Amino acid sequence: MSGMKNSPFAKRLRASHREGEDEETPRRSRVNPIFGVSSTPTLDSRSSTADSSGGPPSPIQGASSSRMRPKEYGDRFVPSKDTGDMRTSYHLMDDGGPSTPSKSRIIPTESDAQKEQANAIFNSILHTEVTPPSPHRPSSPTRPIASTSGAPPSTPTRKRLFTFGSPSRSNPNTPTRRLDTPTDEAYSMSPVRAESRQLLESPRRLPRSVCKTPYRVLDAPELADDFYLNLVDWSSTNVLGVGLGSCVYLWTAHNAAVSKLCDLAPSNDTISSVSWVQKGTTLAVGTVAGRLHIYDATTLTLQRTYQQAHTQRIGALAWNTHVLSSGSRDRQVHHRDVREPTTRPFKRCTGHRQEVCGLKWSGQNGPSDGATLASGGNDNKVCIWDLRGSRRPGVGSSSGVTGEDGPADLPLWKFHEHTAAVKALAWDPHIPGVLATGGGTQDKHIRFWNVQNGTMLHELDTGSQVCNLIWSLTSHELVSTHGFSSTTAQNQICIWRYPTLNMVASLTGHTNRVLYLAMSPDGETIVTGAGDETLRFWNAFPKKEKNERERESKLDYGRLIR
Repeated sequence: MSGMKNSPFAKRLRASHREGEDEETPRRSRVNPIFGVSSTPTLDSRSSTADSSGGPPSPIQGASSSRMRPKEYGDRFVPSKDTGDMRTSYHLMDDGGPSTPSKSRIIPTESDAQKEQANAIFNSILHTEVTPPSPHRPSSPTRPIASTSGAPPSTPTRKRLFTFGSPSRSNPNTPTRRLDTPTDEAYSMSPVRAESRQLLESPRRLPRSVCKTPYRVLDAPELADDFYLNLVDWSSTNVLGVGLGSCVYLWTAHNAAVSKLCDLAPSNDTISSVSWVQKGTTLAVGTVAGRLHIYDATTLTLQRTYQQAHTQRIGALAWNTHVLSSGSRDRQVHHRDVREPTTRPFKRCTGHRQEVCGLKWSGQNGPSDGATLASGGNDNKVCIWDLRGSRRPGVGSSSGVTGEDGPADLPLWKFHEHTAAVKALAWDPHIPGVLATGGGTQDKHIRFWNVQNGTMLHELDTGSQVCNLIWSLTSHELVSTHGFSSTTAQNQICIWRYPTLNMVASLTGHTNRVLYLAMSPDGETIVTGAGDETLRFWNAFPKKEKNERERESKLDYGRLIR
């Protein structure tokens, strides 16, 4: 039987059968779980034939397979670190990997201050572990230049080849690491470096907790979805004024009572702006037809009307004690003293080339001179006005501000950095002379200015249209409301800490652009209005901390009377 098996006929038959199988069955490529299909073919065809036929391989075939077959690896791939550079690999990671935090950020869909702080710590630790600072190595010794005398190099006379000694700072060639130090990394049981342990063990300030849901929601039918209007304002007497269509409604906070202040439907007019005086119950109402009305909210009576205040709609109003400033689509800003019986403004500002959609006086809620006015327009410009007549150094008189008697001064400053309409304006109540401005859809930036020297202090890319800005009275924080965005995060209310510009919280709930924003007189609550015809109230800021002098005055002898 063995002779038949080793006969020439049997050998030819096995050879032909082997060639037929090779033609019918394609050669299988080995698949590597990391790199995919292997490009190296099987070198030993006899071993593959034996495996495919199911017969046991001969000793000769096994020996040849062990010599010619490449080394087989299992499903576990262990990369070699000899040919890779971890430092380069870390800095060449994809965009989905961890990135260094920066001020040009995009508002996340769900923002949590604790998560942001944890992500920042993780990025710092990862950067420390993967790319540790390179240790200082002494420079390689340089070969002395051979002298021109042609003398052959001499053999060193020192016979001791190895020298042992304690590390010293005078000799840089000796190692500076001491293994007898208990805090050496060689004896550390921690999986991270000492720098990372110090970062993890260092005390951190817990972020302030902000409720992410509104505590009250009010229906506001016919609340206009118009970026250039200002239809919500909160008075110092805790009364909220809202312009809905042709009517103005008043909502009293302490008892939730609602009353109608006025209805302009008989005159075929619509409300375009409302603004409360700083202290008192006087409310100014601007209309689409360019009329300006002054109401007393206590008696619900009309005090005065300026029939031709502007030739087009009045979108912005701002009070400075008894001076009422109004901005219109006719590109002008008018200033009126409501104590005077005349209807003509005592000064006009013509610094914008398109509609004026934002007005804010300085010193409304903090220490300031109260004589500086900021105006924002649809021409992407921000103008700073000083009605006292002071001039910028090196600028003469021109027709930028026009009074009744003739030309006056130019704007104190004019900022051109925004690339979209500027409606959001807010003066910092904690630092005099600091102004925050926000740009529209094409800009998406919040910029901070020092109006004393005309420089930009900071800028923040929010990734979304900035509709409103307001500063907190109880903490150095800023609230911004947003609309259109290039990302999935839209219609948000964001709280930022200044000057670090870190996000404290992000509040969501509106389904349309958050176009209106106002703050309660105690500085703890904000109200937002949107095109979804709702008003939402948020507990955004902590209570104002009162010191002992404010809590209990020593001159208050009335507390001693029983």
